[in-house]
Amino acid sequence: MSNSVISHSQTVDISVVVPCYNEEEVLNEFHLRLTTALKTQSENYEVIYVSDGSEDNTDKILRRIVKDDKKKRLRFIKFSRNFGHQIAVSAGIEYAKGETVVLIDADLQDPPELIPEMFLKWKEGYSVVYCQRKMRTGESKFKLVTANWFYKILSYLTEINIPTNTGDFRLMDRKVVEVLKNMPEKDRFIRGMVAWIGFRQFALNYDRDKRFAGKSKYPLWKMTKLAMDGILSFSIKPLRLATLLGITSSFISLIGIFYALIMWFYGTPVVGWTLMFIAIMFFSGVQLISLGLIGEYMGRSYAESKGRPLYIIEDMQGF
Repeated sequence: MSNSVISHSQTVDISVVVPCYNEEEVLNEFHLRLTTALKTQSENYEVIYVSDGSEDNTDKILRRIVKDDKKKRLRFIKFSRNFGHQIAVSAGIEYAKGETVVLIDADLQDPPELIPEMFLKWKEGYSVVYCQRKMRTGESKFKLVTANWFYKILSYLTEINIPTNTGDFRLMDRKVVEVLKNMPEKDRFIRGMVAWIGFRQFALNYDRDKRFAGKSKYPLWKMTKLAMDGILSFSIKPLRLATLLGITSSFISLIGIFYALIMWFYGTPVVGWTLMFIAIMFFSGVQLISLGLIGEYMGRSYAESKGRPLYIIEDMQGF
């Protein structure tokens, strides 16, 4: 393998995209393990670190790592603020020059040592090699249960096969990357987008480790938003569900009206408050759910129509 300095105008064998948000406790260990793993497969690689509005010493550490890189393999992108994990991944993909592009988080739950094996599968002819979790060490029972239900619901609602128990840890061929770069939607769900693209894909099973240090950057509300992005970006079944609820509630209301008319003609008053209260609450709930679903889709269409950039870069280094 060549040990020459890599120009960013050249194509490299492997580009590794690493989104980072407040990862000061783990970055040095991650970088050591990542570069050690990459060197076993190819000297012709690049690593693109994307700081997603980090508020600790992440930026300082990344600047030092890139500055100390004598072979010019390392890049650093700093966002002007926090735009979100999926956007940070998208930015790294945009600037990656590799024949293959690997996505991996910096928390060391996904082991960099799997990258050579992923690269070998690519050489066998697979366009996407995604890593599928067998075990998830260090994660709460609540998270495991909710993740399991999320994938079941996602599988039912979407019209494409999005693999279960996967994250964004994957290797993609250049042709997949080019298609992905031409998908400009703002509410991004990378693993779903890659599944939608197709091509020949391989599942590489592994045991996911617990975080090396620090705490999760995906609290419940962020996980909920990601789940919503996954469902609403790839399915209109929720809208059809709203229609079904509307039809069902209308049918029930017709039964209620028919019952009230019979009671009226037979001279027996409709016994009132409890039944009326239940009916009002039921139909109000159906209407609000339906309006909420419609609002979610309309809001996303509105966000797309504004045409704002996905992210804003404050600084770049190593390009």
